[in-house]
Amino acid sequence: MGAMPREPEAFAETVAQMLKRLQPEYSVDFLGPRELVVNGRRLDLENLFRMVNHEPTRGTEIVEHYLEQLFAGDALQLMSMSLDFARPRIMPRIQPEGIFQHLSRDQVAHVPYVNDTVIVFVTDLPHMTVSITTEQLVRWGISVDDAEAIARKNLNEYAPDLEMQLIESKEGGKAAILSQHDGYDAARLLLDGLYDRLAPQLGGNFYVATPARDMFVGFSAGPGAFIRRLRDRVLHDYRRLPYPICPDFFLVTRDGVCGTKEERSTQGEAA
Repeated sequence: MGAMPREPEAFAETVAQMLKRLQPEYSVDFLGPRELVVNGRRLDLENLFRMVNHEPTRGTEIVEHYLEQLFAGDALQLMSMSLDFARPRIMPRIQPEGIFQHLSRDQVAHVPYVNDTVIVFVTDLPHMTVSITTEQLVRWGISVDDAEAIARKNLNEYAPDLEMQLIESKEGGKAAILSQHDGYDAARLLLDGLYDRLAPQLGGNFYVATPARDMFVGFSAGPGAFIRRLRDRVLHDYRRLPYPICPDFFLVTRDGVCGTKEERSTQGEAA
C-alpha cells in the first residue's frame, strides 16, 4: 500500500497525520523523533518504526493496522472485562526492564525475571492483545502471583503440539528453532517441561536466545565457535527486529532458567 518515511522525525509526523485522520477528535502532539502525545498520554513509536523497517513495502498498511487496533473504539471497554471472561485468555510475555523508562512500574502488572527482563501479562483477544495493569488485578481480586500462575497454565495449553526445527551446525552445535509467529515464541522460555523436552536433543543443560518477541532459539552449550557465531547473530537480531527483548542468553537447567548477563552473574538464581 506504500512506503513510510525512513527518517524518524518524518515517520512520527506522518503517523500523527494518519492518527488525526483516523481519530479526528483526538489531541495528537508531536513530542520527538519517535514519540507522540495522544490525549495527554505518551505513545512510543520505536516498535512501530522497527516493524515498518522490517517490511518497508507494507509500511502504510502496517501503520494503519497498528493504529486501528491500538485505538479501536472497544479497546477501552475491554478494561472492564470480568475475570471469568479474561481468565482463559491471560498470557505471559517477556519484556526488557527498559520498558519502565517510559511506563510506571507501579501500574504494570509484572514479576521480575532474569537477564534484566520482567514477565508481563496480556489478555489475548482475536484482533489485539490488551496489557494487564495492577489496577485491573485489584479489580479482579487476584495477586500478581495468581496472574503468573494463570498465564503460565494458559501458555502450556495454548499450542500443545508445538513443532521445533532441530538443526546441526557446521561447528557441531545443535539448535532447536521455534517459529509460531503468534506473539508468544519468546515467551515459551516459560513453558513447563522445556528442559525435559529439549535436553535430550541438545545434550543436557542448554541455552535459549530470545532477541525479540517472535524468536526462540534453543541451542547446545558448545562448541565455542558455534556459541560465538550465535551470539553475534542474536545481537544483530536484537538491534533490528520489532519488540526487542534481550541480547543475552538464558541457561535452561533441570532446576529452572538462569540469566547469563555478567552484572547479574552473582545473582544467577534459577527462575
